[in-house]
Amino acid sequence: MGTVAGPVFGSGLSAGPNPAEPASTFRNFATSGALTRDVRAEQTPAALAFAPDIASVVVGVNDTLRRSFDIAAIARALDEVCAALTARGTVLLTACLPDPGVMLGLPAPLARPLARRQRAVNTLVHTLSARYGAVHLHAADPAWVADRSLWSADRLHPGERGHRVIAARFHAMLTTRGLTLGPPPSQEPERPPPGRTEALLWLATAGAGWLVRRSADLLPELLWLAGGELRHLARGTADRLDRRAEHALSRALTALPPAVPLARMGE
Repeated sequence: MGTVAGPVFGSGLSAGPNPAEPASTFRNFATSGALTRDVRAEQTPAALAFAPDIASVVVGVNDTLRRSFDIAAIARALDEVCAALTARGTVLLTACLPDPGVMLGLPAPLARPLARRQRAVNTLVHTLSARYGAVHLHAADPAWVADRSLWSADRLHPGERGHRVIAARFHAMLTTRGLTLGPPPSQEPERPPPGRTEALLWLATAGAGWLVRRSADLLPELLWLAGGELRHLARGTADRLDRRAEHALSRALTALPPAVPLARMGE
């Protein structure tokens, strides 16, 4: 029986099927709010014990929404996750993710620092996906982001239709590698999308709790970053902030250890 680990869109790991077997077993090791370091320390050992043939490793947005954001630490942790899984022959599913500032409709001084962080994370994911031969989905394309029917009320996670579209895209890419079982999933939802009342209820309960947690952690730094953004914009030196982020990412990538040789799936 084949195995699959992690979420196809979320904070961490999920794992998947061996095409030589008639059935598959799925496990989801993801947890809400997990950071890349959590995926390395907690989810990866559990996934390795599960011995998946295919694992989705989709993480990074939560890191951009924390005061502790450190692209070098994220790079080390994510590289270790990818190396550990591919060393045992697991095929990785990865995705670059939308800019949370755009998704949440934040004003430019607040959105730009988050956009800079997300570009760095996405560039890292692109690099590691190529390094480890992952099946990689570009989920940050403007057309994808603009289609609100794909997203849940929080505007950061896909709704049912969004998950179905993601699954269909991964299915198509896995098919080119001969790693799929059965036909592609339907892209049409089985349940109607949440109505306005349900969305408002979510915002008033879970959404309010999320906002309080992020306000206590990220908001003070984000306001400080926004102040710096405004000062640089006024001076016409905003490109310096982009260059700093690019240099930090370059140093993080340069510091990574050599890649381990890729094993064939199932070895």
